Amino acid sequence: MGQLDDRNARVLVFAPIGRDGSASTALLRKGGILADNCVDLSQLIQQIDRGAAAVFIAEEGLFGKDITALSLWVQRQPAWSDLPFIVLTSRQDQPAVAAWRQRLIDSLHNVSFLERPVQPITLTTALRAALRARKRQYEVRVLMEAQRRSAEGLENEVVSRTRELEEANRNLRTQMNERARVEETLRQAQKIEAIGQLTGGVAHDFNNLLMVISGGLAMLDRQSDPDRRLRLMEGMQRAAQRGASLTRQLLAFSRRQELKPESVDLACQIGGMRELLDRSLRGDVHVTFDFPDDLWPVEVDPGELELVVLNLAVNSRDAMPNGGTITVRANNSRDKIENEARDFVSLSISDTGCGIAPDVQARVFEPFFTTKEIGRGSGLGLAQVHGFVQQSGGTIEIDSEMGQGTTITLYLPKAASSPSAVEHHLIDLHGGTHKPTAAGCVLLVEDDEEVAALVNEMLLQLGYDVIRVSSAAAALGALSNDRTIDIVFSDIMMPGTMNGVDLAREVRRRREGMPVLLTSGYAEAAKTSAEAEGLPILAKPYQIDELASALQLARTRGLVQ
Repeated sequence: MGQLDDRNARVLVFAPIGRDGSASTALLRKGGILADNCVDLSQLIQQIDRGAAAVFIAEEGLFGKDITALSLWVQRQPAWSDLPFIVLTSRQDQPAVAAWRQRLIDSLHNVSFLERPVQPITLTTALRAALRARKRQYEVRVLMEAQRRSAEGLENEVVSRTRELEEANRNLRTQMNERARVEETLRQAQKIEAIGQLTGGVAHDFNNLLMVISGGLAMLDRQSDPDRRLRLMEGMQRAAQRGASLTRQLLAFSRRQELKPESVDLACQIGGMRELLDRSLRGDVHVTFDFPDDLWPVEVDPGELELVVLNLAVNSRDAMPNGGTITVRANNSRDKIENEARDFVSLSISDTGCGIAPDVQARVFEPFFTTKEIGRGSGLGLAQVHGFVQQSGGTIEIDSEMGQGTTITLYLPKAASSPSAVEHHLIDLHGGTHKPTAAGCVLLVEDDEEVAALVNEMLLQLGYDVIRVSSAAAALGALSNDRTIDIVFSDIMMPGTMNGVDLAREVRRRREGMPVLLTSGYAEAAKTSAEAEGLPILAKPYQIDELASALQLARTRGLVQ
């Protein structure tokens, strides 16, 4: 079909509080999205009548307002139209607000929610997905019009035929319309699923980063010890680097990130990741390396290569909840890609995990596709791997068998020159020890290294002694050693088979009356089960004063119980 005119391809923005509307419109236009700002509800409806591809609304603009006119417009849409509404919500969880949001869905039908705070890339990505969906609706309109004209021509041709043939043609048209309806419903479901996976995963990752940066900035004013201030600064710098890394993931699957390839010795580059892998994996996951002495150098970006290996290792870890072995192996390979006369190095990462089902294998490299629960991943890890390999001039293969494990092999181009003697690693890990304090002992359970380091500093500043572990299994091990622990402070989302709620249940079973405080950058994922257990949740990011109050409240509740 041809290009849509500007009115039918634009986003209407309705955020009447302060400068939110003009600021959001400017942000979208800067991102290449046509956008117009509406100052009130009546103007919004008028502009929708003129033509729109999507509507971006701040929920405070509708809350408590009469939206009957808007609801009637939605009901009067033609059969091909389902105008998407993206609603920016507040963080209020009161029952009345939740009920109002459900009524809003019933009134506007095609509604997607984004929770504040929302990153610009998340907002623009969600709106671009809505624009693509709207464009498909216009395409469906053209197809339906073509079908209508064809049906009319067919009716003119068969008018002289028997009633039996006429009835058969009517049945055929009914089946075609039903199929079109089912296909459109499926497309809408896939769109909503992709937006949910993106917002859940990215929100969890970025809230962790914001936790480190905002909490670290607040801690700097309270800290006079130069060594601790240095550790806080290093933690915030690493968080900023991780934020840049997530941005690279978003660009990698579309092959738009800027790579800086150079000749790399795989044995030295990946061998130098030993400490990083040991910290990123659990104690029951072992990593072995197998690199021949005559291995060719490869032409890749060394920093992006480390991100790829780390992504694949973490995926292998998650596929082995009961532990296992990850083998990183490389070999020289000739004429591997089709019949092209080139030399490649095959780099494979194998695990002894649960394997991947055949139907899932076909989708693992799709952006935003993930088999993990909501909030545990953005679905960009393998998409980044695929984009990196393709942009580096190589290819990728996956071999998996249920119950036997998975091997992912990257074919990277051989370098024409010798590698540099200087190694450039993406991440430099620093350790640190702290003297215990005497205001009580907190068992801190957090698998994110930067977040754990920051919270450790907060707890020390508050006068607590801290025992840090990175998994529920390690936490139970610490409890079994008869250590004096006053409260367990655990992230909800953790590696392994137990999350924070499961850990809390086991802690209470082993030590009756032990206070437990949970935290998460995406607390909705386990909010219902946590509330059912009577467990308090501290949402990330939080400040040191909020942490102090939450710990005190949790310990007080524990004493009462």
